[in-house]
Amino acid sequence: MTIENNKAALAAAGALACLLCANAAAQSSVELYGLIGTYLGSVKRSGEPQAVTQLNGGGLTTSFLGLCGSEDLGSGNRIVWSLESFYRPDTGEQGRNATDPFWSRNAWVGVEGSFGRLTLGRQTNPMYQQMLQLSPFGTSVVFSPLATQSFVAAYGSNVLGDTVWNNVIRYTTPRVGGVRASIDYGPGEQAGRAGVANLGVHADYNDGPWSAAVSAQRLRVNILTPLPVEQKAWMAGVAYDFGPVKVYGNAGHAGIDGGNTSRLLDAGLSVPVGARGAILLESARTRLTPARGANTQRRTTSLGYDYRLSKRTDVYLIHTGDKKTGAGYAATNALGIRHAF
Repeated sequence: MTIENNKAALAAAGALACLLCANAAAQSSVELYGLIGTYLGSVKRSGEPQAVTQLNGGGLTTSFLGLCGSEDLGSGNRIVWSLESFYRPDTGEQGRNATDPFWSRNAWVGVEGSFGRLTLGRQTNPMYQQMLQLSPFGTSVVFSPLATQSFVAAYGSNVLGDTVWNNVIRYTTPRVGGVRASIDYGPGEQAGRAGVANLGVHADYNDGPWSAAVSAQRLRVNILTPLPVEQKAWMAGVAYDFGPVKVYGNAGHAGIDGGNTSRLLDAGLSVPVGARGAILLESARTRLTPARGANTQRRTTSLGYDYRLSKRTDVYLIHTGDKKTGAGYAATNALGIRHAF
């Protein structure tokens, strides 16, 4: 080994030792994690002229890479933080699309203790996040009828705004008796207009076979379509695991002052098949009432089979049917795989 190599090795060892000592003294931790998923399918929504054969990233879960950490402050308190980025494994590009920031999924820092958690930064909208426990297809913006009809523009996007909010101050209570609540405030950061801000109030319940959630929000700052439009929306749902079958039910309402009003009803179930498989079924219907004009409806239904190859990897086959007023039935069929790490 040369002198230069010896110096490099000693420097690296010294840096590692300093890092380990610092971690030990502060009792801090950093974790790297994420998920990668892709699906191959024929994709068509009601009203579109032709199906498109696609190899896309994401699927049941949007692919992401994350870092999170904590530092012990003593007396049961600690600093917590998270940095998460969406990416597209089919093309290797960063973000869900070209307009996403680098830390598109989450970018926040805060403090946690017996009082709960206070976090500040870009954070996932709890109304969307709660769908993970209220839909057999989770938060999938490709296959979950609940998520697609609520947040995806191609399916009507009944809830305005992104699934992630910027500039959020969030307080989350400790979980007590299975109940946890949170409140979000996102200042609009407009000079002379302090009241232009987003507000969300959320609660969820988990106890044994029961899961439930209720969520309400007022959107005044929309990063997707920066127009002076205010929308108030609420959503509530429940799930119960009977053992042989788990059932889900949701209802939602969204309205723009002087504009459209949407009402959503959703129901689903999941049935275990053997030790590793599950049949998934869910259907959502949205009724849209314009300020002027006739009512319109949209129904989206997904049927799928998910098979777990291991603790971290599963494969799935899904059919999604979509039908809206004034357009024909359209089908999406896809085969996918995802791996968490």
